Amino acid sequence: MGAAGPVGAAPGLAALGAAPELAFAVAGVEALRPAAAPTLRFALAIDAGGAPIRSVVLDVQIRISATQRAYATEEQEALAGLFGAPSRWGETLRSLPWLQATLVVPPFDGTTVAQLDVPCTYDFEVGAAQYLAALRDGTVPLELLFSGTVFDLSSDGRLRASRISWEREAACSLPVAVWRAAIDTRFPGSAWVRLDRTAFDRLAAFRARRALTSWEATMDALIDGAEGRA
Repeated sequence: MGAAGPVGAAPGLAALGAAPELAFAVAGVEALRPAAAPTLRFALAIDAGGAPIRSVVLDVQIRISATQRAYATEEQEALAGLFGAPSRWGETLRSLPWLQATLVVPPFDGTTVAQLDVPCTYDFEVGAAQYLAALRDGTVPLELLFSGTVFDLSSDGRLRASRISWEREAACSLPVAVWRAAIDTRFPGSAWVRLDRTAFDRLAAFRARRALTSWEATMDALIDGAEGRA
């Protein structure tokens, strides 16, 4: 890990002996059921090399490694809003930040598996949500970067706090079906489009003038009209 040295000036913190080196891996990921919002649960395997750990305050950054998979034609078309025309993907296809989360890991000896719950937004203004919704099947290549603080006992028995470097990381392949299962726990068969109030008022007025019975019918009427004029 290459610890950056002790952290904190609080009395009782010491810096004697080598700090434990933590290694991380993703043991699995599943859709959390039930959940108040769409949520993925990652099982994080943590290995302290046999050392007893008092606790870990773990910061996790998750990135989508978009360059690490192939895309069907339909997926390429759906991703044009993010990356442009596929002919330019050699320049424009890039990794996407997904989210950052903080997890407190309780005491363990040597190894443990911690649960990291990741909320999934269905807001298509967010790049990661656009990307995930565009995929039809297969897996999503993820990169998890770890930082934070690990607490253990120094050789003289005093509490020690050491930083975890961002060099700690783990790769993970998230099945697209698992992400969709998480979304479907709250929004089965649905998608959301966010509008400002002015645009929504115009859409509602259009629906009223046409006496349309649903928002789906309203959107169909707008799209059919636009395609008829094209």
